[in-house]
Amino acid sequence: MKVDIWSDLVCPWCAIGKAHFGAALQRFEHADQVEVVWRSFELDPGAPLSRVGAYDALLAAKYGTSPAGGKAMVGRLSAAAELAGIDARFDLVRPTNTFDAHRLLHLAKDHGRQEALNSRLMTAYLAEGLLLSDHAVLEQLAVEAALPADEVRAVLAGSTYADRVRDDAAEAGRREVTSVPTFLVDGRLVIPGAQSPDSILASLRRAWDTRPARA
Repeated sequence: MKVDIWSDLVCPWCAIGKAHFGAALQRFEHADQVEVVWRSFELDPGAPLSRVGAYDALLAAKYGTSPAGGKAMVGRLSAAAELAGIDARFDLVRPTNTFDAHRLLHLAKDHGRQEALNSRLMTAYLAEGLLLSDHAVLEQLAVEAALPADEVRAVLAGSTYADRVRDDAAEAGRREVTSVPTFLVDGRLVIPGAQSPDSILASLRRAWDTRPARA
């Protein structure tokens, strides 16, 4: 059974959803028969390579709320991350453009290392304050995820996999995916948002039990 997951690497709720999905998958009776594919989704395709300012202030500006509202949003994110067992340092995070990072995820998929790189990139952003648009940073993180350094450099130096990132975005549009994380189970059942592990587990079981008969 295949699970496609649309997410962005600088999306805290995506990291929380990933943790919840992982917890659900550990309890799923057919986990060894689940293929997970990470799909590219840019929350802000026009994002600059770096932004200046505290994260709560950036959130307040983005959502048109007060400084207190921005701090409240960060508080909710921090609480949800802690419950999910995620180390999140919102005093360090550096929002950025993620197009090149998503391109590397497609390279990682070709090497069977997509899950490893996705985890490494999310941790680097949320817990370590690393800038995911910096090519030197991306190369180091990709190598840590066991990708060949020469291939990583070649991808970053050109436009390889750009079409795959755009194809994922187009597929998201066709399926009316407008927010992330969004999980598509067996091409049929949609799980929107960072739902609880119990809820995700129930959806996985329902998708498994209602699979169409295979020839």
